[in-house]
Amino acid sequence: MDILINFINGLMHIDKYLALIIQQYGILTYVIIFAIIFIETGLVVTPFLPGDSMLFAAGALAGIGSMNIVTLLIVVYIAAVLGDTANYHIGKKIGKKILAKEKVRFINKEYLAKAQTFYEKHGSMTIVIGRFIPIIRTFVPFVAGVGEMNYSKFIPYNIIGGGLWVSLFLGVGYLFGNLTFIKENFSYVLIAIIIISLLPGVIVFIKGKRKNGILIRMK
Repeated sequence: MDILINFINGLMHIDKYLALIIQQYGILTYVIIFAIIFIETGLVVTPFLPGDSMLFAAGALAGIGSMNIVTLLIVVYIAAVLGDTANYHIGKKIGKKILAKEKVRFINKEYLAKAQTFYEKHGSMTIVIGRFIPIIRTFVPFVAGVGEMNYSKFIPYNIIGGGLWVSLFLGVGYLFGNLTFIKENFSYVLIAIIIISLLPGVIVFIKGKRKNGILIRMK
């Protein structure tokens, strides 16, 4: 049980361990990053995996010369597009059966409902916008599949959204890692990565507190 917990914890915080992974596995790091991005975007049961922070971390490491930025861009972009595509088809095939159940193991129905509301509000652009929202990102293509969005309509938004998401976070990380000060003090990058990793959880916590506060005042 402890081994499983450590493994899951390692996956959830892989963005913080990338430098060590590169040292130990070299070129196989690209395969590991591909797998994490594909799973995070492709399986509705894994919204907890790092996305934004890992891209930023990988970009920063490319900036200091530990990885090749062009190879990284290609690998991550393919993973992001294929991940959303897989999630779309899963939603189309079994999504309605999942939604029909009151409780589904490993799937947070609350997040699923938020993704549905987001999709209803923004339509096809949700595929692009959703890329930049942690957790919701994992549910958006699934919801598109459930809603039987035409695949020929889905794929262009998937390609554009994946490109923008990957380019932004890898690009910012790469520029950050290229700074002379950062190259000489890479520990600051690790601190930034930790802060970025915690931000989504902090935002959700604050929003939850505000919502509860409003409900209490209404009562």
